[in-house]
Amino acid sequence: MSTHTVLGREVRMPVRIRLAHAFMATYLVPAGPAQRLIDYSGLQILRLPGGRAMCTLVFVDYVDGDLGPYNEFGVSFMVRHHTAASGPGNLKALVTGRAGVLIHRLPVDGDFTLAAGRGIWGFPKELADFVVDHGSRTRSGALHQDGRLIADLTVRPGFAAPNRGAASSFDAYSHIEGVTRCTRWQMRPSGMRARLGGARLTLGDHEIAAELRSLGLPRRALMSSSVSRLAMTFEDATAI
Repeated sequence: MSTHTVLGREVRMPVRIRLAHAFMATYLVPAGPAQRLIDYSGLQILRLPGGRAMCTLVFVDYVDGDLGPYNEFGVSFMVRHHTAASGPGNLKALVTGRAGVLIHRLPVDGDFTLAAGRGIWGFPKELADFVVDHGSRTRSGALHQDGRLIADLTVRPGFAAPNRGAASSFDAYSHIEGVTRCTRWQMRPSGMRARLGGARLTLGDHEIAAELRSLGLPRRALMSSSVSRLAMTFEDATAI
């Protein structure tokens, strides 16, 4: 079992999140602009029929975990696994779980999680200000940095999704300071609700908002979902 020292505190691996709440919206965006946005990572966008790619915006409230409580906002893209051979097979990779997720943006509101996220996994964490409601039937979150709006997302109630009980694992990719890393990430959600569409997104005048506009957002979401109870485990990162 490895350990990391973060701001004078020992963090043992794997890091466990015992309780979090989350809501998210997934959008189909043009694959070409999405690829140009993530070229820095050396990874390939997962290209879907019609020249589309999948971009997800998510608000997470970490209530009980090894890094303490904090809020997080993520912008992520589905990508081809770094071990996948080039060529067709993107849709098959998505269906069979042989795709990965690139964490492109990851604002948080805590100094410790920022230091841990960047130092242990290379996640692109930066500080921002959150106003979030995870407790109402309609979930909402507004994110600001330096007084400028990045995004305001509202997710309407969805239909209850089956709780299969088993955890799902996937590879999360990150890139900072010239290094792309891969982290095995396990999730065990319960109390999931999902629906087609169901999201309202407002973008501000921040640079991250401009990135999202370059992908054609805001637009109708492909789907939206919420998770009332989410447990997670993060393993050590591996440079690729």
